[in-house]
Amino acid sequence: MMGTMVRKFAFVFVPVLALGLSACSGMNDKEQRALSGGAIGAAGGALVGGLAFGAPVVGALVGAGAGAATGAVTSKDK
Repeated sequence: MMGTMVRKFAFVFVPVLALGLSACSGMNDKEQRALSGGAIGAAGGALVGGLAFGAPVVGALVGAGAGAATGAVTSKDK
């Protein structure tokens, strides 16, 4: 049963990840930093929110916002 879930997850996740990575090629540095910061923040926020408060969705939203803002602000592009 668990193997089926993993295969389904991988079947959906891998193409989505590939599409997301290919979409970064036309972005400038600020956009790439904001996107990657948002993704990293969402993952970290979901982990912390889920473990500490039992609310991974709220943690992911807060983390994504903070990560995207930090990524955009720390860019070298003006």
